Amino acid sequence: MSRVMNLEAIKEKHLGEWVLIAYTELDDDMRIIKGEVLAHSPDRDEIYRKLLSIRGRRVAVEYMGEIPEDLAVVL
Repeated sequence: MSRVMNLEAIKEKHLGEWVLIAYTELDDDMRIIKGEVLAHSPDRDEIYRKLLSIRGRRVAVEYMGEIPEDLAVVL
């Protein structure tokens, strides 16, 4: 069973992976402070497939590492 963790603990545990997080707390700039890891993988597509099955929860997809230079980020 997953548990609520702060973002730094999630980063430490899943460094270099894509993470699907059901967030429980955001800061004023809408950045995740705490949440529950629903899925994690080094394969981004795997996380997006999992995202399709999530309903009724506030979720975010985050990369827990350095953003690759060949990746475009939309904010």
